[in-house]
Amino acid sequence: MSKIWVKKPMSAYEADIKKSQLKRVLGKWSLTAIGIGAIIGGGIFVLTGTGAYYNAGPALALSFVIAGIACVFAALCYAEFASILPVEGSAYAYAYGTVGEIFAWIIGWGLILEYAMGSMTVAVSWSGYFAKLLKMFGLHLPAYLTTDPQTYIAAGNSGFSMNLPAFLIVFFVISILVRGTKGAAKANNFIVVLKVSAIIFVIVAGAFIIFGSADPFKNWIPFIPEATTITENGVSHSAYGIAGVVAGASAIFFAYVGFDAVSTQAGEAINPKKDVPFAIIASLIICTLLYILVSLVLTGMMHYTDFNPLGKYPDAIKAPVAYAFDIAGYAWAGYIITIAATVGLISVLMVMIMGQSRIFLGMSKDGLIPATFSKVNPKTGVPTKNLLILGVVIAIVASLTPINDLAHMTSFGTLFAFTMVCVAVWVLRVKEPNLQRNFKVPALPLIACLGIAINVYLIFNLSKEAQMYSFAWLIIGFFVYFLYSKKHSKLQNGGFGETFKAEQEPLEKPDLD
Repeated sequence: MSKIWVKKPMSAYEADIKKSQLKRVLGKWSLTAIGIGAIIGGGIFVLTGTGAYYNAGPALALSFVIAGIACVFAALCYAEFASILPVEGSAYAYAYGTVGEIFAWIIGWGLILEYAMGSMTVAVSWSGYFAKLLKMFGLHLPAYLTTDPQTYIAAGNSGFSMNLPAFLIVFFVISILVRGTKGAAKANNFIVVLKVSAIIFVIVAGAFIIFGSADPFKNWIPFIPEATTITENGVSHSAYGIAGVVAGASAIFFAYVGFDAVSTQAGEAINPKKDVPFAIIASLIICTLLYILVSLVLTGMMHYTDFNPLGKYPDAIKAPVAYAFDIAGYAWAGYIITIAATVGLISVLMVMIMGQSRIFLGMSKDGLIPATFSKVNPKTGVPTKNLLILGVVIAIVASLTPINDLAHMTSFGTLFAFTMVCVAVWVLRVKEPNLQRNFKVPALPLIACLGIAINVYLIFNLSKEAQMYSFAWLIIGFFVYFLYSKKHSKLQNGGFGETFKAEQEPLEKPDLD
């Protein structure tokens, strides 16, 4: 039983780095753009509506503050790890070299939940914005082709239904990713510029609308609504009040997964030990500020109760920012936002799926999941089969599942991974104090303890359904580990996961920044 705690030697990571077929084509600003590309979209264009209606009301801004603070502690720990182990796999890889295989497996299994559910959430939200974009040009998709079966039936309908746009956008993104990281990074950089410009427009234009009205504070009062119970589809849960603000922080936590996505790309970074820590911290600071400002503008323009998916504006929860401008009487602004969001969410989905595939790649190289996930196309430098398998699964589930369930499951995976990283970086600092660290967390015991405490607290403030489903996912993970992964682990069988042949040509290092 003690063998499940075996650790992957640092020498094995060094060998993997040297023999990797992934192409190192990402500079620090491309990495930062990957972080921003994942962060901006998931929170601003997707979860501001769900967080305001189901959890915090106008105090959603406070939820983003709490989630941002919790992320700072985890981000610092990620940055130190990235400066030591610049490999694909993110928190999974960090834990494998510090705490042991079973611990790494649990984190990797949680990351699978985080990235898969995150991709599905964004695909569903993209569908909402795409449907709105079509309506602007007089085109209307039937409800049975834009709604998951559960929501479709809850609205009083019967018969077949699926979210077809969510299904199709996943395969569009896969078609970009299989062509290579360099091209995907260029596409992401362009989309990030577009998204940030749109966000700045939302903040400035929204502020003018709010403070230009006769009663600018009407939708912010009360800022923290009185605690109540919301019942939907036969399920009841508490909302608003201080507890709602904290629950809101838990629910929207997935919005910050972008900086974690940066660490999954370390295997393709030109100078990973310096650039990955920089990109992690820079993307988090930039996006936290934007989140707070946009959530204030959104709840100032539109009353939080209007995001009810069964209310007057049923589609507002899928495309909250654009609908806020529509309802305020500025449809022209809605056009700009809808176009930017529709395009912008593509980069979020792109980064999420790319991150998921690199985590699978790292786990497959170590033998914990089937070898097909570690096969890299020598021409494109990407794991093509890995991406195609992911695409099929994500597309099917996204087309059949409600957005709120997906978002909560994603938050659990994120919070769990962040907690484990805070533990693992502390363990490594104690056990391997002499390792070269280009970045060191200041006051590590304090930062790690705060990160662990806040993330665990937020886990317990997720919905009961999310906790139940996530716990079941972990139980399944233990069965998979003992029935398959432990038997096929390369480390358990005397290997170090060095499955790649050395590249014959020098690594490309063009400057994409």
